[in-house]
Amino acid sequence: MFDLSQIQIGWRDILDVALVTFLLYRLILFVKGTRAVSVVYGLVLVILIYFVSEEFGLYTLNWLLANFLGSLFLLVVIIFQQDIRKGLSEVGAGKLFRGRGHQLGQETLNELVLALNSLAASRIGALVVLQKSVPLGDVVEKGVRLDSKVSKDLLVTIFYPNTPLHDGAVIMQGPEIVAAACILPLSAASGHRSDLGTRHRAAVGITEETDAVAVVVSEERGRISVAHQGELTICPDEARLREVLMEKLAA
Repeated sequence: MFDLSQIQIGWRDILDVALVTFLLYRLILFVKGTRAVSVVYGLVLVILIYFVSEEFGLYTLNWLLANFLGSLFLLVVIIFQQDIRKGLSEVGAGKLFRGRGHQLGQETLNELVLALNSLAASRIGALVVLQKSVPLGDVVEKGVRLDSKVSKDLLVTIFYPNTPLHDGAVIMQGPEIVAAACILPLSAASGHRSDLGTRHRAAVGITEETDAVAVVVSEERGRISVAHQGELTICPDEARLREVLMEKLAA
């Protein structure tokens, strides 16, 4: 009979289990609500089918799945290439251990919302990226450095048609506009959607690669959308825009 008294647990064992538990918990929170979750479910289902086929003697199916799962590590790297790159950048920025992002100050949020609503009412296209924990220095370098306090008048002026800085994106870090006329990576995944213009694809693209929040004003529809983690959320009014911005910035 198994004797539990023979098991010796030291402080290293407790620390080991605690660290692994914490890392798994943070990993679950990190992928929760993202497209990676459905892929993980698919891999879990394949693994379950593998064990079931082995148990019931389905040798051909078992052999196929065994060869498929034999290169599981390489498969995971290929499938989650973009997610792994994004995750490592966020770990490097400390987000894995901080857990939550930051909120904009109320004054900054008010100025941003007023500017976006004014641009939408005038059917003037705009793209504003709010940096979170992952630095956007490489994007800022491609634009025009401003380092100015966020204000409605400045944002409206930047995006006014035919001005030198109206093309490209504005990058915000907290209460400051760091740069304007910045070039963002376009989302390849959204390329097949005919309803998405260049600004929307750029907003989705930057949020696929970083934890930033991007706000787009459509000049065709006068509609405001918020992009986060590769997903677009339409904000039909000011209250919804404030709600979504606060939610995504705190995620």
